[in-house]
Amino acid sequence: KITLKDGSVLEYNEAKSAGDISKDISMGLYRNATCCKINGEVKDLRTVIDADCELEILTFDTKDGKKAFNHTASHIMAQAVKRLYPDAKLTIGPAIDDGFYYDFDVEKSFSPEDLQKIEAEMKKIVKENPEITRFELPVDEAVKLMEEKNEPYKIELIKEHAEKGEAISFYQQGEFTELCAGPHLMDMKVVKAFKLTQCTGAYWRGNENNKMLCRVYGTAFPKASMLEEHLAALEEARKRDHNKLGRELELFTTVDYIGQGLPILLPKGTKIIQTLQRWVEDEEEKRGWQLTKTPLMAK
Repeated sequence: KITLKDGSVLEYNEAKSAGDISKDISMGLYRNATCCKINGEVKDLRTVIDADCELEILTFDTKDGKKAFNHTASHIMAQAVKRLYPDAKLTIGPAIDDGFYYDFDVEKSFSPEDLQKIEAEMKKIVKENPEITRFELPVDEAVKLMEEKNEPYKIELIKEHAEKGEAISFYQQGEFTELCAGPHLMDMKVVKAFKLTQCTGAYWRGNENNKMLCRVYGTAFPKASMLEEHLAALEEARKRDHNKLGRELELFTTVDYIGQGLPILLPKGTKIIQTLQRWVEDEEEKRGWQLTKTPLMAK
């Protein structure tokens, strides 16, 4: 007995995947589904249901549905990178609020031209539409698989998951195998529009004592129009970025030896601060406020 989000109930005499159940609900839902929730836990649509449960089919317009979509796009990017740069080492590639990123251990950071090549290869992979499958392995076999693929970061993660008693699961798409808990899309051809937006540096595990990795950010959508709208919004936000405007208007600057988070006010910026301070002081005096001063430093 399957209880849906709207309270309706579906009954089956045999086990059935969440994807097949979504098809029974409606073909439109099946085409737009990205993953599901079974008893509140986010799962693949591949998940076979063989007991009574509560089921919610998720689409791109839900938080978890979008996360599964972007996570799959991250795998597509990683597969493209491994095709173009076989010596690149894989680390992690999660979905984030507005897209995804993947950290690669490479000799040289990717250039804008490299990102264009990676995007082009991603389009080829989506066109090929290799089947996405999930499988689990015992720890020793999982380590052996990643040793064969020369992926040291994955071996580190496998051992960490094993210590926590977590299942060691992988996703396979074509020649590409990725250590991952999922969930992922059933079919990558729905990833119709994507853009790699920037490349930055990031330390492995966020620890400055570890190696600096190459982090590639991207975003993906089921429709080209949605991508265009998103990129336009990002461009508008960039135009209004206080960091960009403040420098262009010669209000402040920064220097590395002081710190990027500690701006140095230039004459124009200082004039604005002084004007605001005078206005605040005048208003305080008008309202009869009595001020105190505390030390700038204290124990």
